[in-house]
Amino acid sequence: MHSPNGFRGEHLDALLAAIDHGTFDAGARALSITPSAMSQRIRALEAQVGQVVVRRTTPCEATDAGEVLVRLARQRRLLDADVRRELHADDPGRVELSLAINADSLATWFTTVLDTCGDWDDVTLRLHVEDQDHSAALLRSGAVLGAVTSDHVAVQGCSIEPLGVMRYLPAAAPEFLARHRRGRRVDWTTMPVVRFNAKDDLQRRVLERRGLTDDPPTHLVPSSQGFLAAVHAGLGWGAVPEQQAGDDFETGRLVRLGSRDHVDVPLYWQRWRLRSTRLDEISDVVRRAAASTLRRP
Repeated sequence: MHSPNGFRGEHLDALLAAIDHGTFDAGARALSITPSAMSQRIRALEAQVGQVVVRRTTPCEATDAGEVLVRLARQRRLLDADVRRELHADDPGRVELSLAINADSLATWFTTVLDTCGDWDDVTLRLHVEDQDHSAALLRSGAVLGAVTSDHVAVQGCSIEPLGVMRYLPAAAPEFLARHRRGRRVDWTTMPVVRFNAKDDLQRRVLERRGLTDDPPTHLVPSSQGFLAAVHAGLGWGAVPEQQAGDDFETGRLVRLGSRDHVDVPLYWQRWRLRSTRLDEISDVVRRAAASTLRRP
């Protein structure tokens, strides 16, 4: 493979556009070039590398070699934007910050980050909503520059720092709980549960502490707001983020299942180890927002 300095910017831009927009045609539109020119640029890149860099699927997927070049393309774009900004260019353009964030953080403490970024007129955010246990994969693939993750092991080429702990409380609507009481106890084996998606294991952790291995009736609701609404509606019980519950326990809208039962998820901020003003700034904003909201480890 040639050295990074040997790759032409227009070829890397074409690869990145294909991956970010899903198809060659959509990528070509984003770059204001013809689909034929798009194909020619990617073929030229593959000829230079000597390997296929993108799978022509729908959506397009980077190969292992392509992921290396996607990371390079994103780093190059970020550094170019930093240079234009430092040179006080008349039109520095907008720098794109691709970040991975879990849905519960996005619905709670991360809104402070969005408030701050709203004042930046030279940045566009591309947020990938992914479970905190799985967002590190997006860093490895080059899809994102930074990620909120529960993985305490840094991805190669990234730095990592603890953000705090997000606490989840098993909760149910009082009417729902009344329907599933057996005397003073609830029937955990038959009581329906709400899960965010197939990757969500928070409810499973609560059940395993009680020695239960069989799956109760399960509703899948892949939205943080929808998840809470489903628990409020009595569809099932679920592990609700402490910050999202607000005053529901004080008002009686929700009832905790087990006064001391909770699941703590440590969160970390991983970012590429790259000297970039904007990446430093977004990291500082994330750090301060988490410190003001999340529990300390």
